[in-house]
Amino acid sequence: MEIYQLRAFATAARLGNLTRTAEALHLTQPAITAQIKALEEELGVALFERRPGGITLTRAGELLLQDAEQILTTAGHLQGRARELQGEVTGQLVLGTLGDPESLRLGTLLGVLSEKLPLLEIKTRQGAAEDVREQVAAGLLRGGFYIGMQLPVEVGGLVLQTIHYRIVAPWRDRERVLHAGWRELAAMPWVGASPRHHVQVLLHGLFARQGLAPHQTIESDEVALPFSLARAGVGLALVREELALQGSERQEVVIWPHARVSAQLAFI
Repeated sequence: MEIYQLRAFATAARLGNLTRTAEALHLTQPAITAQIKALEEELGVALFERRPGGITLTRAGELLLQDAEQILTTAGHLQGRARELQGEVTGQLVLGTLGDPESLRLGTLLGVLSEKLPLLEIKTRQGAAEDVREQVAAGLLRGGFYIGMQLPVEVGGLVLQTIHYRIVAPWRDRERVLHAGWRELAAMPWVGASPRHHVQVLLHGLFARQGLAPHQTIESDEVALPFSLARAGVGLALVREELALQGSERQEVVIWPHARVSAQLAFI
């Protein structure tokens, strides 16, 4: 069964005349007759009664006409959608992420990309900020999120927001921590991240400016784990300011008041 056969059937049913049907479809009358006959043979029923001066639908033709018109309408929608997609961006887009989809608003970004570029296959690859930077610079990723003190010079980028970080310690150590200086703070146990993770880069940069290095006892790549471990009394951590303030209000952690680290969240 072909679309052109259904179109001939529906047009002939509407016009009631094979000659006018041929004119409407820019075909010859024998071609229209052959198309309708082929459709009748495939369906196994007669669609028209031939009479002098025109044709009329049989009972079977009347019942099948609505289905034929629905198929033609669907086919029209399909062709229209295909025309809309002509020239659309195609291919594969691989983006680097930092393992914190809520803060990155990753769902919103991917939703808009899927809607605006329906033929694009999108993949995400989670990694540390410095790894994302290197892979974007090398062309292994088309883009990604990055957090650092400033935009990397070797890639293009758009700053999305400024993120602030604070040093937190277990609530039980608040008196000791509040009276500590940089050297005493560095000697306490710290929960850190892998060397290329943005929090670790920020933490070591903070202490390096004092000529010190924090005494790290635990390393974790989990975004939420350093705060959880600080709250549990395991050690100090550098965490996002909103988490630190919430934990301080609940008396779960204490914030060391003498440092506030600012970093840029960017899409590179």
